[in-house]
Amino acid sequence: MSYGIFLTGYKRPKSKKEIKETLLANRNIVLECTSMFGSNYDGGLDNAPDGSYSFVGPCPFTNRKFYGTIVKKEGRVTVK
Repeated sequence: MSYGIFLTGYKRPKSKKEIKETLLANRNIVLECTSMFGSNYDGGLDNAPDGSYSFVGPCPFTNRKFYGTIVKKEGRVTVK
């Protein structure tokens, strides 16, 4: 399952680097659930449960240029 990503102001990231810079600047990221099935998380990363979130960008539906994983554990967030 891959998530879409929105940055501050609901804009799509241009790169994985931009996602990392957004996290370093303590700005919130919004995870967009792309699955029509199941009960996957959809919302701000600050309220997301601990776990691993695979993402694709800039747009998971029309433009898949980069992939990555956001890992949230005990309040710490990393991008791989």
